[in-house]
Amino acid sequence: MPNETKKSPPAATQMINREASAPVAGDIHPPLQERAEERTEPRLISIRGAREHNLADVSIDLPRDRLVVLTGLSGSGKSSLAFDTIYAEGQRRYVESLSAYARQFLEMMQKPDVDLIEGLSPAISIEQKTTSRNPRSTVGTVTEIYDYMRLLWARVGIPYSPATGLPIRSQTVSQMVDILLAMEEGTRLYLLAPVVRGRKGEYRKELAEYHRKGFSRVRIDGEIYDLDATPELDKKRKHDIELVVDRLVIKGDPDELSTRLADSLETALALTDGLAFADNADTGNRTVFSANFACPESGFTIDEIEPRLFSFNNPFGACPSCDGLGVSSHFDEQLVVPDNRQTLRGGALAPWANSSSRYYIQTLESLARQFGFSLDMPFGELEEDVQSIILHGSGKVPVTMEFDDGCAPTRRRGRSRGSCPIWRGVTGKRIHLGARGA
Repeated sequence: MPNETKKSPPAATQMINREASAPVAGDIHPPLQERAEERTEPRLISIRGAREHNLADVSIDLPRDRLVVLTGLSGSGKSSLAFDTIYAEGQRRYVESLSAYARQFLEMMQKPDVDLIEGLSPAISIEQKTTSRNPRSTVGTVTEIYDYMRLLWARVGIPYSPATGLPIRSQTVSQMVDILLAMEEGTRLYLLAPVVRGRKGEYRKELAEYHRKGFSRVRIDGEIYDLDATPELDKKRKHDIELVVDRLVIKGDPDELSTRLADSLETALALTDGLAFADNADTGNRTVFSANFACPESGFTIDEIEPRLFSFNNPFGACPSCDGLGVSSHFDEQLVVPDNRQTLRGGALAPWANSSSRYYIQTLESLARQFGFSLDMPFGELEEDVQSIILHGSGKVPVTMEFDDGCAPTRRRGRSRGSCPIWRGVTGKRIHLGARGA
């Protein structure tokens, strides 16, 4: 008020202030020392009378510049105290300190129901991610640190051969030719240029351009087509497109063959920035040539190093044994045949022992007729190759299966329609040759 006079502080206060400011022997500036001692006291966030949500008039002091963990039962008020009270008030005060122009771009939180909060500074809140137990998720993938690590390995890392431990270097065309010439005479090869590998798209323009350049054949997703009669590709699916640069047989004059191989390899390498495939037309085995990465002694080659090569969630980088899951499932033969003293007819195979169907015993009888063993002999006394056939299958050997359901006997063999071409075994087998197997 204009008429209000300024009151002097009480005499006791004046005396304390004068005593505090009076110099003491041996002290240069006692007030500075006292202020320094005050700064060494623990800094606190003081909360008084917090009643946000289910908080019941909570008063608490939390240390600043420390990692503070709030624990408690569900519904005890942890989030109400941390986010809806402390963070909300810190964020609100920070936004209020900004200009009116800046505040229009920021959302201000509602003032929490609390009597007093002291010691706050501008606050941020890190969003909590709800994660599920997933074998494809790790600490690295959830926090996205793994993405940076993959990029670092792909761009800065130096590859080493697992066979010799030497750094992997680029191969020359002459070295590639020597590898092909060393193959068995009569080997039929496709020299391929992998122009698209695991990418989505239709690629109509690209295929037309390759046809215009003089190429006549292309392999798309494992099937070979004439370039003037390629199928329409689904743009939402990933495709592998490999130009057939040459088809040849390893035979004849080595000099002429070397020249032809060198020309074809140079063409393939130019189309793919240094990568070429040599596929055996009979076996499907693939030899990878890289003008960038190859071991100088063992000849071990790798594809172009990309970040996806280090991702276990990508077919290019996943382990061929577990498909990137980190675990693999296998049948335990001791559980399939818990007692090898029993006979096959007597129920040695535990999964089939309690079945009332005649299908299983007739399957074993068909195997016994073809491979010459007895169902009345203890399983442990059967030859090892016979045990392997029963448990793991007959490989590529077709088996004649005879079944009689009481109405009409049937006989199945080979690759006829509706028949089982080979015996897969009791345990079966799922073979994955590799992330990019032929």
